[in-house]
Amino acid sequence: MNVKNVIPYASTMLLIVGMMTLLCGCWDNKDINHRALPIVMGIEKSEDDYQVYLLIPMKDQDKNSALVVSDKGTTINEVIDKMNKNLEMQIDLLHLKIIIFDRSIAEKGLNDSLSSFMRAGDVSPKTIVTITEHKLRPLFERMNAASLNNGISLYDYFEKNAGWSPHLAQTRIWHVFRSMQSETKDVPVPLISAGKATALESSGSAVLRKGIMVGKISSDETLMFNAFAGMGSQGKIEVMNQASVLIVSDTLSHSTSLVENTPVLNSKLTLKVTIIETKGSPTATLIQQELEELWTARYIRMFRKVQSNRADILGLGQLFRNKIPMDRLKYWRDDYYPRLKFNFRIHAIIQNEGLLKMKE
Repeated sequence: MNVKNVIPYASTMLLIVGMMTLLCGCWDNKDINHRALPIVMGIEKSEDDYQVYLLIPMKDQDKNSALVVSDKGTTINEVIDKMNKNLEMQIDLLHLKIIIFDRSIAEKGLNDSLSSFMRAGDVSPKTIVTITEHKLRPLFERMNAASLNNGISLYDYFEKNAGWSPHLAQTRIWHVFRSMQSETKDVPVPLISAGKATALESSGSAVLRKGIMVGKISSDETLMFNAFAGMGSQGKIEVMNQASVLIVSDTLSHSTSLVENTPVLNSKLTLKVTIIETKGSPTATLIQQELEELWTARYIRMFRKVQSNRADILGLGQLFRNKIPMDRLKYWRDDYYPRLKFNFRIHAIIQNEGLLKMKE
């Protein structure tokens, strides 16, 4: 072969080999039309078997609908494999938005399930974790009947830019997984059930300690948690005996100390509110005082409840990490936290009285 022809020939062969190498990485790719993309997964356990439910958006003749698929097995992966055998599409869990665990599983611990999801990488760490106290089948049937916009409306229930309410905890897989490894941080997980007029209803939050459900808090107490955690209570309308106010903003400040090996926390929450309506002729000072007393009582009640369960969902241990020796942090929940003195104060500022003429 002529030397002049060798170089172009060799270049062409190298180009072909390079293209074949790139193409080899796509041999197992499936068209999106051949993939099932579940929005919601439900997991419950009876005896030694897991029962798994999937809500899969479908498009049939230009109409949006959803399909509920269910199966059982000794492991969650085994159930997904069974579903793949029976479906004409391959299940792709990477677009999963919500996972619903049965309460009985949560009380034994979510550690194994969530650790498996994190290791495999099949489920996004941003997937929202929820717990239900009722059977999953009627819950999924209700969600399927109420499913609009290919099931995305169910995700909007937890989406901050859509239907989310500050009474609702917003906890994701990575939040729970982090708390399982942390010595000073636990998490609340929303408790949901099938709604009567709506697809879902919330009854508060489950309190998880190291990934295990040890108690629950109400919806109002969940609001307290969100405000304390910086999630915001803006837009919340508080109805009281003397008036109704709209919370415009909230800010929180802390000071910590360790007195004779006892942690002391002083916290101040400042609420800026607008008066919407009044009952009778209360003064601005009276409304302010009632709001401060109401929120302070709720915070103290919620704190004592989670403190009795030794679950630090407020992350108060994080505030003492620079005051407690590193080798002693592992004793935070069982030693320091039960003795914590929490001095909490609410300061309400009425920044707008609207069209109401208040008494001095």
